[in-house]
Amino acid sequence: MIIAIDGTLASGKGTIARRLSAWYGLAHMDTGRLYRATGVAALNKNVDFDDPDALADVARTLDLNDYSEEELRTAEAGQAASKVAAVPDVRAALLELQRAFANQAGGAVLDGRDIGTVVCPEADVKLWVDASVEVRATRRWKELTEKGETLSLQEMIAQLKERDDRDKNRADAPMIAAADSVLIDTTHLTIDAAVDKARAAVDTVIAQTSERSEP
Repeated sequence: MIIAIDGTLASGKGTIARRLSAWYGLAHMDTGRLYRATGVAALNKNVDFDDPDALADVARTLDLNDYSEEELRTAEAGQAASKVAAVPDVRAALLELQRAFANQAGGAVLDGRDIGTVVCPEADVKLWVDASVEVRATRRWKELTEKGETLSLQEMIAQLKERDDRDKNRADAPMIAAADSVLIDTTHLTIDAAVDKARAAVDTVIAQTSERSEP
């Protein structure tokens, strides 16, 4: 079974993906980590973000083991990820890696922004996770300030709006909900309630599949 979870930054999709992965015993890939690592690598190598060929080379030679989770979770890494994700050749370089992971024996859970529309349009379950920009910004701002970053909440809101706009309007694989995805709005939900909704959606598909396979 392939579960595709797409949505906006700080909507809760990553947590939902990890919980579903553990519950159903499926491998999990946070595809945003690939783009964050590519962005951080480009920053570290002083690559020009206006040079798509150079950025694609970074993506093709990417080694995730070179980067700690702490490096990849900064605001700067997030902004860099959004920029490299808008480059078609970068997306192409990382696409097959994601598809191979999804199609492993037993299936997988993948979360990102174009899993249900581009990476795995044939996914058994597609979820779209979102929340208001103010709620998402507050969540992300708290996370970053606890790690010592000093941006203001208003700066965080502005960054999220900029990133949402870039992700939604990029020419290649824009961030958009798949037509057959199940919406989970986490604005007023606890994470446990959001996970329950996600599990209900998956269980419905499992039950339908079981019914079709019965003689």
